[in-house]
Amino acid sequence: MIENIGIEKFVILSTLMFFIGVYGFLVRKNLITILISVEIILNSVNINFVAFNKYLYPENLQGQFFALFIIAIAATEASVAIAIFVTLYRRIKMIDVENVNKMKY
Repeated sequence: MIENIGIEKFVILSTLMFFIGVYGFLVRKNLITILISVEIILNSVNINFVAFNKYLYPENLQGQFFALFIIAIAATEASVAIAIFVTLYRRIKMIDVENVNKMKY
């Protein structure tokens, strides 16, 4: 089934996801939506790794290994970030980026 889809469709999907993530990262003010935007960016990179590996070097698995490594890093990053967000919310009762001055100790 994936053989019927050209690499250009994967690149288009990945590019759209990347720019949606960048837009969300730059425009949003809530830390959780910024974290979700970073996750979208990382997932677009994973799509590129797997698609290019499938079409350029189908006998090798480097693209899949890099994608798994990025997924592990993203999971670690998300868990640490959420722990920081919970701590910030407990202290100052908000997690908006606009209120950085209130985040200082």
